[in-house]
Amino acid sequence: MKILGASIGNCVHVAGVYHFLQLAEQEGYECMFMGPAVSIEDVFAKIEEWQPDTVALGYRLTPENVVPLLNKVRDWTEKCSRPPVWVFGGTKPVADVAAKYGLFSFISDGFDDIGDAIRFLRGDDQKAGAESYGRTLVERIEKSYPYPVLRHHYGVPSMEETIRGIRHISEAKVLDVISLGPDQNAQQFLFRQDVMKKEFDGAGGVPIRSEEDFRKLKAASRRGNYPLMRCYSGTADVFEYADALHRTIDNAWTAVPLFWYNELDGRGTRPVEVSIDEAQRLIAWHAQRGIPVELNEPHHWGLRDAHDVIPVVAAYLAAYNAKKLGVSHYVAQYMFNNPSGVSFSMDYARILAMIDMVESLEDDCFTTYRQTRAGLPLFNADPDIAKGQLAASTFMQMNVRPHIIHVVGYCEADHAASASEVIESCKIVRGVIRHTMGENFSIEKDERIAERKEKLLAEANVFLDFVRNRYDSDPDPLASADVLADIVRKGYMDAAHIVKNDKFCGDLCTTFVDGACVAFDKETKEVLHESERLARLEEKNG
Repeated sequence: MKILGASIGNCVHVAGVYHFLQLAEQEGYECMFMGPAVSIEDVFAKIEEWQPDTVALGYRLTPENVVPLLNKVRDWTEKCSRPPVWVFGGTKPVADVAAKYGLFSFISDGFDDIGDAIRFLRGDDQKAGAESYGRTLVERIEKSYPYPVLRHHYGVPSMEETIRGIRHISEAKVLDVISLGPDQNAQQFLFRQDVMKKEFDGAGGVPIRSEEDFRKLKAASRRGNYPLMRCYSGTADVFEYADALHRTIDNAWTAVPLFWYNELDGRGTRPVEVSIDEAQRLIAWHAQRGIPVELNEPHHWGLRDAHDVIPVVAAYLAAYNAKKLGVSHYVAQYMFNNPSGVSFSMDYARILAMIDMVESLEDDCFTTYRQTRAGLPLFNADPDIAKGQLAASTFMQMNVRPHIIHVVGYCEADHAASASEVIESCKIVRGVIRHTMGENFSIEKDERIAERKEKLLAEANVFLDFVRNRYDSDPDPLASADVLADIVRKGYMDAAHIVKNDKFCGDLCTTFVDGACVAFDKETKEVLHESERLARLEEKNG
């Protein structure tokens, strides 16, 4: 496939056309660039000579001056037995003039994004329906990567306002996946509404009270770029909840915690063993139906000030269990800026170590997708400062070439995002993506980052080998609910914020050294290597 590009008439601005041709080359096209201020007659002559499939024209000057040029394009096209596909790029006023001709299959007006150009180059019509964007997460990624799919949480304490907001977000075409945020009553009592406390309606999200409510929310998204929809899992009646999501909103993927939402964090009363077993069965339920699975696990440990080794271990255990339970498409979430206090370089080393551990499990039957996000501890309540923080974190995230970016609204440190704030946050992220995508950053080659990453990998493997040896009577200790619960109860898997009592007897203390979160001895103030920490606990546990 051939693409010819030129800035036409008296326009000398070539960057737009040139960058479009660069994208096309990356997509496998053969491209020819004619340069600036090319007469339209020379373009026609080159078309006759080279026979391109597509011709990209650029014009960024006064709108009135493009009219004679486009009249010639129209007249020539009408006479041509085999006209090419026409593409146009210019400022919004000029692009609006071009759009009136009905000639152009793709128009870039400065308000579009690189992802739109990629979709066009891959054969998707700008005006097509849901199919052109992808009806599943995997399709969406395949159609856009290396441009990441964007996901954002949304749900306000009113069904009507949430429906209006979803319509607004969808029509803006800046978000690929809407993550519904139900209120806590819906998450816990959707199937037992007789015990709901009405005074808590709308607390934490949208008050969904029926399957029909889910269907209305889904229907509101059937416009614009037809965003996928997913929803946070229920905290009770989890299988009924999962089935309802699958049938009503075609849940794009599920997110299941492995160790949490139980007596450990106070979000429920279930014993850890029971909740882990239920989580494993829920993962298998989704795997059997071909639904992608995310285990939103590592960041929970970081948010509770676990030392950096623990989130790396948690990332591996989560992916290992997903694979063991039959998941084919696994969404691995990597929260940056977590825990609060970690430096950018040490945070990056931690993320790189997680990625290495998770992707070591990949094979023909197990594919992982990198989903990155900014950490909530990063954001300032001042919206202007938070916007800068969101951009800075997105820059770091782009270094690992994510498949999905979980956009965190810049306002989240103060309040849940409105539809307009969701759109604005996505635009900030898209602005960063536009100027970083395709770059070959080599931050990971920084000596301190590389050294810290290797240290974390070694320490994580010390932990995993310890568990395998300590529980060698179990045929697969890393996937055993009883073993996983026991390593939490005995404090091997621990975080500083976990309340210690007769059920959870760890003694982890953490601090920051040179920007990294490390375990340390509270009395001697010395940093503890993983082998030392585990040996002390083993002696304590007997």
